[in-house]
Amino acid sequence: MSILFSPIQLRGLKLPNRIMVAPMCQYSAVDGEANDWHFTHINSLALSGAAMFCIEATAVEATGRITPGCLGLWNDATEAALKPILASARKRSKTAIAMQLAHAGRKASSHRPWDGGQLIPIAEGGWLPDGPSAVPHKEGEAPPLALDTQGLARIRDAFAAAAKRAERLGLDALEVHCAHGYLLHQFLSPISNRRTDDYGGSLQNRMRFPLETFEAVRAAFPDRKPVGLRVSATDWIEGGWDLPQTIEFAKELKKRGVDWIDVSSGGVSPLQKIPLGPGYQVPLAQAVKDATGLTTIAVGLITEAKQAEDIVASGKADMVALARGMLYDPRWGWHAAAELGGEVDAPPQYWRSQPSTQKALFGATTFGTR
Repeated sequence: MSILFSPIQLRGLKLPNRIMVAPMCQYSAVDGEANDWHFTHINSLALSGAAMFCIEATAVEATGRITPGCLGLWNDATEAALKPILASARKRSKTAIAMQLAHAGRKASSHRPWDGGQLIPIAEGGWLPDGPSAVPHKEGEAPPLALDTQGLARIRDAFAAAAKRAERLGLDALEVHCAHGYLLHQFLSPISNRRTDDYGGSLQNRMRFPLETFEAVRAAFPDRKPVGLRVSATDWIEGGWDLPQTIEFAKELKKRGVDWIDVSSGGVSPLQKIPLGPGYQVPLAQAVKDATGLTTIAVGLITEAKQAEDIVASGKADMVALARGMLYDPRWGWHAAAELGGEVDAPPQYWRSQPSTQKALFGATTFGTR
């Protein structure tokens, strides 16, 4: 029996397998509003065979977008734009739909990756980003605005307000983005956080704002629905955020009811040195799981079905999340099920796509026509 295709319970949400489509920025929104690109992207990957699809990093305020093209959920217009897309996905797919709530912090006001990805000056249509401290992400860039008490409260409230909008949209779960060098990660890392108040300095102080933000989201979202968190387990830089600190952070999140930790790494500085390779972040997920007992999700260069099966079957992580692998193969879950002897849900219009040499991948009898 395939462990990858066995069920898992996340609070009140029961998933039929251990695969998640990872949140992937599309940089294709207009004023934060989803459009026909998101309709195609979400509806397509909702049929991937994964038990859960996580909508891309979604900014909780306009200035929290990474790029002018980033998705948002901060007003009625951004909420309304997602409504018909989600209704369509619900009509055709049983996949649980989550959303990653995010704020880019000092990495905001950037060009799209295919346009170079560099900071957009205010004179060229950019905006002044916020950060824990007035320390730029990259040497030579203008520093962000160091958040004051009012700014912290504004952003914390924006996360909570977005969580309430997500509930109105009927989303099944939320993930708080605390990784990849964005705002909440910036507070954790001593590389980006140089504050001398209650939100900087010691580990306890650097964790304070991310924990407060998680608590705000958890309180704003229904108790029966799960809320997870994505963390960068290491900055890959000497003197930066690292795995032992991540474990302490995870223990604090556990006290606050976190339902999973999605373990990634890096992103806080261009000076990082990442040892890329298949499943290179899996040991980080395993370390968090072993130290805390929390449900963990492994992500990063997971591309093969047997690789994913080994990760969950050996207890290195409880779930896997795929991003690029899903873009390259939007039916990755189907193919993994066929290889591992699992079963996935698919619309009846597609049942006849299964090769005759395979077992009942869709759990349905082949039908004919008169």
